[in-house]
Parts: sequence; C-alpha cells; structure tokens
Amino acid sequence: MKTLVKAGARFWVIPVVLIAWEFIARGMEDIDFPPPTTIVVRMYELWFSGPVTRIFLTDDAVENLLPSLGRMLSGWILAAVLGVVLGVLLGRSRTATDYVDPLIEFGRAIPPPLLLPLFLVLFKAGLTMQLAAIVFGVIWPVLLNSIDGVRAVDRTYTETARVFNLSKAQYLRVVLLPAASPKIFAGLRLSLSLALILMVISELFGSTDGIGYQLLVAQRSFDGAGVWATIALLGVLGYLVNSLFVLAERRLLVWHRQANRNA
Repeated sequence: MKTLVKAGARFWVIPVVLIAWEFIARGMEDIDFPPPTTIVVRMYELWFSGPVTRIFLTDDAVENLLPSLGRMLSGWILAAVLGVVLGVLLGRSRTATDYVDPLIEFGRAIPPPLLLPLFLVLFKAGLTMQLAAIVFGVIWPVLLNSIDGVRAVDRTYTETARVFNLSKAQYLRVVLLPAASPKIFAGLRLSLSLALILMVISELFGSTDGIGYQLLVAQRSFDGAGVWATIALLGVLGYLVNSLFVLAERRLLVWHRQANRNA
C-alpha cells in the first residue's frame, strides 16, 4: 500500500498536465497542437490496432518500430563493447590515455548529427550509415566512464590480487571489472538514451523505414496528430528502455548497494 502511495505521489503531475493540455488544445483548435486524446487515438490507429496474433501490432508497427529498435540496440551494444574494451585498456595505462586524450576530447566535442553527411558519403544510405552514427555518438560516455571506473579501483583490491598471485585474466574478471562496473553501468545508461535519439536522427536521412522515417512522412503529409503520436511513442520507448536497464542494473549490482549499506 505504501508503495502505491509513493508511486501516486511521484506521478500525480502527469494527469494534471494531460488534463490541462486537453483543455488548452481543444480551446485553440489548432491541427498542429492536438489534444492528448487525439494523439492516443492516432497512436492506436498507426501501431496498436493489429491482430491479436501479432500482439496488436499493425503492419506499420512491424515495418517501422521493430527495425528501429533493432538498429538502436545493435548500435548501442556495439558501442558498449568497444567503449568498455577500450576504456579498460586505456584506464590501465595512464601513458596511453595521455596520448589519446586529445583525440577523445576532440571526438566527443563533435555533435554526431553534423557527421551524418560524411557517413552518407562513406557508407551510403542504409544500415551501415545508421549504425556508424549511433556508435559514434554513443561510445563516448561508455568510454570515459570505463576509463574513470578502472582508474578508481581501490589499491587494496590490486594489492590483494597480487598477494593471491592472480593472473591477468583472473584479475580482470574477479577484481577490475566488478570494481569498475558501477561507473561503467552509469555510462551505459546515459548512452542508451543517446542511442534512441541518434537512431531517430539517422533515419531522417535516406531511410525507407523506421520511426524517424515515419515521423518525416507524417510531417510532410501535414499529419499533426501523427507527428505528435510519433514523438509520444519515442518518449514511451525511452521510458521503458531506461526502466528495463535500471531493473537489470539493480539486479547485477546488488552487491554494490549492499556493500555501501554495510559501509
């Protein structure tokens, strides 16, 4: 019961905003600013009015939502693997980090959307270009947090590993990665929201399917409700993806929270 009360206290502002939005939009009668009820109906028509055998997904949902999620997760996983591997290697060598730090700072300062024309020239329009855009924009928080996480490992852990004569592989698996995992997960969580944003942006350039492509089609068709429905869908997807990641993070790092409580 207390949990429900707390949840209600956290989300009370949402219905208030929606009700206010509904009255204001109906008073304005502007097709570019539809009320929430119209947006929900449009979302249902576009994506969730399909047969039960397909979990109510329409043809548009299968042709656009699923490919977009596949691109986002593929780009995020690739960036996560590269970021963690490079971050661990650089974090263990301060000399190597000093050499590449100017390149890292230069790369992370470039807005990824500005490189889309370059990626179009290099890879042409398609999946490779989209993955390149997602990976380039997503890798930086993972890389930097991995470097910081490795550098922040307590010297006591390192000295204990030497006392037990652990091999490099054992030290990496038993000591280094677990100790650095809280910061690594923080970078992964931040990069997940960036992957969703870059997925949409990359689909606006030369794509023939996806959420970003459908947003562009709705805009060109002067479908105001369709544009808002797509924006709302992105918000819902972002919330769900983040919630699932937080749930996985809590389960995987339960030892970390227990250690902090005991400390």
